[in-house]
Amino acid sequence: MNTNKIYGFGILGAGAIADIHADAISKIANAKLIGVYNRNFDKAQSFSERQACEAFEELDALLEREDLDIICVCTPSGLHEELALKAIQKGKHCLIEKPLEINTQRCDRLIAEANKQGVQLGVIFQSRFYPESKLIKQAIDKQWFGKLAIGSAYVKWSRSEAYYQQNAWRGTWAFDGGGVLMNQGIHAVDVLQWYMGEVESVQAMTGNFRHQQIEVEDTVVAILRFKSGALGTIECSTALHPGFLKRIEITGTEGSVIMEDADITHWEFSNIEANTSYIVKTKDEAKGANGGVSNPMAISSLGHQLQMEDFIQALITSGQPFIDGEEGKKSVKIIEAIYESAKTGKAVEL
Repeated sequence: MNTNKIYGFGILGAGAIADIHADAISKIANAKLIGVYNRNFDKAQSFSERQACEAFEELDALLEREDLDIICVCTPSGLHEELALKAIQKGKHCLIEKPLEINTQRCDRLIAEANKQGVQLGVIFQSRFYPESKLIKQAIDKQWFGKLAIGSAYVKWSRSEAYYQQNAWRGTWAFDGGGVLMNQGIHAVDVLQWYMGEVESVQAMTGNFRHQQIEVEDTVVAILRFKSGALGTIECSTALHPGFLKRIEITGTEGSVIMEDADITHWEFSNIEANTSYIVKTKDEAKGANGGVSNPMAISSLGHQLQMEDFIQALITSGQPFIDGEEGKKSVKIIEAIYESAKTGKAVEL
C-alpha cells in the first residue's frame, strides 16, 4: 500500500463542468491534474492554460502516460461509453460525471469492462458527500423516521433558451439522454433512492412549457412506489421563473426532514435524542449557494473534492468507491422507467 503516491488525473472533455473537476483536484494533497483531451483542440488548449496542465490533441497520447491513474469523463453524457471504454481498456480508473451513461445497457457494458480490466469505476453524485446528506441517511438507518411514508424530490429550476442553444448536443436524446430529469434532476433521483430504497413502480407525465425547440422534456412529474411500500414524488423543470433550490423531503410516522440544496432546513422527530441531535442553521449560517438554480456553474467544487478523495482512498486500500458503477446505474434505471411511463401513459414496474 503506497500512501505517499500522487495520483495523476486526466480530464476528457473541456466543457464547463471540467473546471469544477480541475478545481477539486487542485485541493487534494495527493492528486495532480496531468492533462486534458477535447475533440476541439482549441478548447483543450484554453482549458490547459486556465488549469496549468497539458493539452492533448490525441486521446491515446494522454492515456499512454504512465503517471496517469484516473480519468474524469466530462463529455456530453451520450459520449461517456465510447471514451470511458478506451480509458478502461488502457488500464485507467474512471470517474464519470453523472449520468454513468444514457441507458442501462451502456452502463452495463462499462461496468462489465471495468470488472474485466480490474479497474475502478465511479460516478459523480457529489450531493451524497455533503455532511447534511449523510446525517439524513444516518437518521434513516437509526429508524428515527419510524415507518417511511413519503419521499419527495423537487428540482424546479430556470434555464434560458440560450442555455440550450449554446451547445448543439444539449436537449437531445442522443447526447443528453433526456431532458431536465436526466440532466439536472438525476442528482435528486440518486439521493431519493439512496434514502428510500429500491423503486418498485413509477407513473409519470412530461411536458415542455418554455423550451419547445428541444427534443426532450423541460418538465416532468412522477409518482413512485418503493419496495418498502413507501410512496414518492419527483417534480423537475427548467421552465420556471425564478427557480428554487433543489429540495428533498423525507417524511415518516415518527419524523420529517427537509433539505434544500446542501442545507437541512427542517429536522423534527418524536424521539427526543433524534430531535436534539441536529440544530437547523439560521439563514445567515446556511451556505446560501445558488445551487445551480438559474446558473449551472453556481455550484461549489467541495462535493466533487470529497468524492474524489473517497475514490483515491478506494485505490489506496483496494476497496470500493462509495458510488461505483452499479450504484451509479440505479438512477439511470429509475429515469428510464419514468420516461417509459410518460411515453406509454401506463405505470411501469422496475
